[in-house]
Amino acid sequence: MRIVVGISGGSGAIYALGVLKALRELRIESHLVVSNMGEYVVNHECGVSLDELKSMADFYYENYDLAAPVASGSFKVDGMVVVPCSMKTLSAVCHGYSDSLLTRAADVCIKDRRRLVLLTRETPLSSIHLENMLKLSNLGVTIMPLSPGFYNHPQDIGDIVTSIVGRCLDQFNIEHDILKRWGE
Repeated sequence: MRIVVGISGGSGAIYALGVLKALRELRIESHLVVSNMGEYVVNHECGVSLDELKSMADFYYENYDLAAPVASGSFKVDGMVVVPCSMKTLSAVCHGYSDSLLTRAADVCIKDRRRLVLLTRETPLSSIHLENMLKLSNLGVTIMPLSPGFYNHPQDIGDIVTSIVGRCLDQFNIEHDILKRWGE
């Protein structure tokens, strides 16, 4: 498999690290694109530099590089996840405003009907946010708020992150055993 991972400037960078780690452990090829604010938030929230982040992915592309492979529909990928997905990024994707590689790669997934999963981070949600989410959902995009369940009795933040990462992998039908499922 080949998955594009976009990191935008919403809070919740720890989830992006969890997704990259899981893809690496599962030997799934990852193609990373990080917005300027995404880079800032990863460093601010997790103390991880861009160089460290790059080392967690198989391939890294600058967000301004609209000639990168992931900007083209002829470059086959199994899908893309944006984690965390800010409302600015969600709005750009919703309205086809592909002024960066991250939003262009998402646009390519939509136009080529590939799996696109947006792990959104914002609260409360405005009517604008909700309308944008509905529009994208109607196009087949999965909107996955970073809102963990607690039925599995998480013991720490790591357990919460793992549950969201596992649910994200499920959206791509990736076999894994990283989360405790209901009834287990």
